[in-house]
Amino acid sequence: MGKTIAQKIIAAHLISGDMTPGSEVALKIDQTLTQDATGTMAYLEFETMGIPRVKTEFSIAYVDHNTLQCGFENGDDHRYLQTVAAKHGVYFSRPGNGICHQVHLERFGKPGKTLIGSDSHTPTGGGIGMLAFGAGGMDVAVAMGGGAYYITMPKMFKVNLTGKLNPYVTAKDVSLELLRILSVKGGVGAIVEWGGEGIKTLSVPERGTITNMGTELGATTSIFPSDEITHQFLIAQGRGADFVALESDPDAEYDRIIDIDLSALKPMIACPHSPDNVVEVASLQNVKVDQVCIGSCTNSSLYDLLKVAAMLKGKTINPSVSLSVSPGSRQVLTMLSDCGALSDILASGARVLECACGPCIGMGFSPNSGGVSLRTFNRNFLGRSGTKDGQVYLVSPETAVASALTGFITDPTTIAEPLSIQMPDQFLVNDSAVLAPVPAEEAENAQVLRGPNIKEFPKSKPFAEELTAQLVLKVGDNITTDHIMPAGAKILPYRSNIPFLSKFCFEVCDPTFSERAKAAGDGIIVGGSNYGQGSSREHAALVPMYLGIRGVIAKSFARIHIANLINSGILPMTFENPDDYEKLEQDANLTISGIAEGMKTGKLTVTADNGFTFNVNCDLTARQQAILLAGGLLNYTKEGGQ
Repeated sequence: MGKTIAQKIIAAHLISGDMTPGSEVALKIDQTLTQDATGTMAYLEFETMGIPRVKTEFSIAYVDHNTLQCGFENGDDHRYLQTVAAKHGVYFSRPGNGICHQVHLERFGKPGKTLIGSDSHTPTGGGIGMLAFGAGGMDVAVAMGGGAYYITMPKMFKVNLTGKLNPYVTAKDVSLELLRILSVKGGVGAIVEWGGEGIKTLSVPERGTITNMGTELGATTSIFPSDEITHQFLIAQGRGADFVALESDPDAEYDRIIDIDLSALKPMIACPHSPDNVVEVASLQNVKVDQVCIGSCTNSSLYDLLKVAAMLKGKTINPSVSLSVSPGSRQVLTMLSDCGALSDILASGARVLECACGPCIGMGFSPNSGGVSLRTFNRNFLGRSGTKDGQVYLVSPETAVASALTGFITDPTTIAEPLSIQMPDQFLVNDSAVLAPVPAEEAENAQVLRGPNIKEFPKSKPFAEELTAQLVLKVGDNITTDHIMPAGAKILPYRSNIPFLSKFCFEVCDPTFSERAKAAGDGIIVGGSNYGQGSSREHAALVPMYLGIRGVIAKSFARIHIANLINSGILPMTFENPDDYEKLEQDANLTISGIAEGMKTGKLTVTADNGFTFNVNCDLTARQQAILLAGGLLNYTKEGGQ
């Protein structure tokens, strides 16, 4: 039987394990990336491991999330990241150089290589044929130290594209259509490969948009072939030597095949408050718009923003609309400026923001109270914008501009003017904002600078044979990492200060959670389906661990979050009978006995203080059992675990 693209890359990087779906595999990692909201913790973890230099082919630390410096906290973290990276062999992308995924696609990603990043949208790298995974910072730290990255061998999905996109219909609409088909949990446990004749009509930036949005499906990752379009993009970036051709075998088999006719697609829009709440833009044409935000790692490429500039040229945005444009990288911003497109954007009345994540992570440009905000981003979770009652819709750049001009949600295909943008034959290459680490022979004397906001890494506890803990919180389906550990300008500066950050844990669901969890001592959380969807932020596990959470019982989990729970020493369990969820009341005391043996068999029995007994599954590998019994991945690694 032939192999898919992902199976070929996995086979070439396989350290141990069986490539049968559902089995655990250990992969060699070629590259890592971090960003500053998760990276500070990742490097604290790396330092704790005591390994002097990274052992990957290439590792880089980006600063793109916490770029608003309203106090010393973010500046101190940036200084720490720059100095710790220099000492340990990691490249450093300075603030303002751009969003990690956009810059990495442009400058450092290589077809056929493996990449893990401490950001859930790392699969953007699949747009040039990388096998790129979002992961928790602890997994990234281990990979930087030369350790393997462990995943459950995924199933293989394929999306066959036919036809060609019509004018004003975009790659973002392709992504939203797949979310409409599969939902935010439809890709769990699968790698999505994109193929068919239709992919030949998509540029690398368009492919990057699609693989970026694949994260919202819950997919392990997404990937495109590496073909002549990939080759021409790399040549234009001055990196032609990085090209490797990659395609699936003709007789490769897939667990599911989905066909999408590009020529039949319409502009799509995701309504509040989930990326899979998708309808056609035309169905909402009478909705008044207050704010439009263009940018993020999904839609901030030069290709995207040249189209934005062409649509805005000679026009003025509606007086009732506030429009922001965030270029994805310094390269994008400079090239927009050099060709005059930036002037067209500014003349329309738009506000141009820094080359950073910005509004996407709730770092500024929050909408007005109850405001309708159209965003070219990848997530529209409740409160993520920084405004609790903000009504956030996800759209393409074309839909965003059309709506900014009219003041209402507008189908861009109603615009009569043609729109034709060509990719440049050569990009402007200037990597001066990427700093190389100090030479290995000088590393011993390199100083790492820490500010007062950087606190010690929290310590987790090993499991005993029995655990009695309070059910401190019961929540419903699709609880995101934004529910567990919110983002935004108020909270993000404290990502390296777990004690302070803990005050905001589950604040969206229950403002009393933090104090109640601390008072309980040992705690358990009960959740519904797809618990922990969204970001890779390990703080959504580290902070509950700090607050005494020992286990989470849910109907199902998101992939990255379940790994982060295990790494933090929190036992993830699923209901054997999902109906038992309804029988549990918050504040009950739950007792779990025979934990070590139960981990081996994959079955545990839980008894509530009212006498109700139910069974849970804990499908763990031998390595995951050892990590939990040691009290987390760092303890396990220190004890010599592999």
